[in-house]
Amino acid sequence: MKWVTRQRPKVDRVACPWLIRRFIDPNAEIVYVPAEQVLSVAQREGAHSFDAKGATYSHRKQPGGGEWCTFETLIHSYQLESDPALMELARIVHAADIASEVDSHPFAQAVRAIGDAASAVEPDDQRLLERATFVYDALYAHCQSQYHREVTPAE
Repeated sequence: MKWVTRQRPKVDRVACPWLIRRFIDPNAEIVYVPAEQVLSVAQREGAHSFDAKGATYSHRKQPGGGEWCTFETLIHSYQLESDPALMELARIVHAADIASEVDSHPFAQAVRAIGDAASAVEPDDQRLLERATFVYDALYAHCQSQYHREVTPAE
């Protein structure tokens, strides 16, 4: 399946493809296009649209107030909330993606800085995604190790 989003990915547009390929659609083809073309390309290609105005999956109001970033919208849409490490990663992505929340998680400023600066280092969006995927693999592994430590009974 194709998944279409805006070009020049930052936090959410790298984290979401990572999530999609790891948990939703392992064979996903991620397509980056100019913002104004996301919906038309998705419709023409029979693809899912994400992280763009009017996209199938984008920022949404949370039940009870607040806003989900697209990463959180995908987690809830695909019922992935049972993975505590993934939920912790969602807190990091949320804080890094939503500027007013950047101080709500200790990793957020660093993840946001990486997301904001990545396009200066890598001009090709597909190569940027390939290179940045490691960051989310590492963050998820960290979240898994933290959760494992918290629930392991003391000996």
